Amino acid sequence: MLIPHDLLEPDTLTRLIEDFVTRDGTDNGDETPLATRVERVRRALDKGEAVIVFDADSQQCQLALRHEVPRQWLD
Repeated sequence: MLIPHDLLEPDTLTRLIEDFVTRDGTDNGDETPLATRVERVRRALDKGEAVIVFDADSQQCQLALRHEVPRQWLD
C-alpha cells in the first residue's frame, strides 16, 4: 500500500526520511550532510519520483523509487 507523503505529520516524515538516509549501505561513503540528503529525498517525494510503501504484514514503511514499485500499487 502506498502512503501519500503529504498525509504524514511533518516530524514523522522527517524521521522516516532520516532513518532511510542513515541506514547501513545507503551512504556508500557519501559525506553529504544529513540535512542535504533529507532534502533530496523530500524533493523526490514531492516530484513523485519516490513513494512511501507500507507493508501490512511487517507493519513497516519503506521509501522506494516509483519505477521500482509494482505498477498495480500505483493504480
